[in-house]
Amino acid sequence: MGWDGLQRAVLAELGHVLYRLSDAPSAPVASSGEVAPDASMLARLARAAGMAPEALLARPDIAAQCGRLRGDAAAKRALWPRLRALRRDPSA
Repeated sequence: MGWDGLQRAVLAELGHVLYRLSDAPSAPVASSGEVAPDASMLARLARAAGMAPEALLARPDIAAQCGRLRGDAAAKRALWPRLRALRRDPSA
């Protein structure tokens, strides 16, 4: 199984080490410093905010949090009030 660039970036941000088989071609892991949102996490956040995932991507302050949410309870607690505000008023 191969990993695309988004998946490699998300795995790297989560602190996972990417292993490869010796016969598999190596692909560099993206390390641009920009957090790429996990698609499933983004979908769950969008559902919590009551909006489409594409619309949530337009909110870089929230989309950038996707990579930090796994295992970071403080980031989750800080994000919930913003998601509830978006549910009340999507233009907020």
